[in-house]
Amino acid sequence: MQEIFNRRSIRRYENKTVTDEQIEQLLRAAMYAPSAGNEQPWHFVVIKDRETLNRIMKIHPYTQMLREASLAIIPCADTSKVKYNGVFWPQDMAASIQNILLQANGIGLGTCWCGVYPREELMAPLSEIIDLPKGVNPFAVVAVGYPAEKGMAGDRFKREKVHYEKW
Repeated sequence: MQEIFNRRSIRRYENKTVTDEQIEQLLRAAMYAPSAGNEQPWHFVVIKDRETLNRIMKIHPYTQMLREASLAIIPCADTSKVKYNGVFWPQDMAASIQNILLQANGIGLGTCWCGVYPREELMAPLSEIIDLPKGVNPFAVVAVGYPAEKGMAGDRFKREKVHYEKW
């Protein structure tokens, strides 16, 4: 539970390299997320190239932390074979990202989840930057690195937001 309680969005990073082994740990965690009908629509594009990170920052105003982050992971959804009329794949993608965030926190890394989907004005240029095939949609940009700040942990549990049986 401490990984859940202590996880915070990190927007400042140290100049340290995230290893390939750490990246694989994050991606393994992502792929163990629950998925409706075991669809597993996810693919992940790992971006370390500084020029590409800079291009992403130019099209997505809320990704400025990529200036210091070691890398970005871009979770993408292959919607060409989704089940259930394509209703649940966004939930699958969100679950995979949450697993990345929690795993990163558990191994001493910081992350920041920057939404992309369903904003076409972000999806189209990002798809072009990372050369996505038709039917594959970028869902988010996740900055990853060693935290140079400590997010403030506070009690988020609000009893007044819990309802039993009825509202």
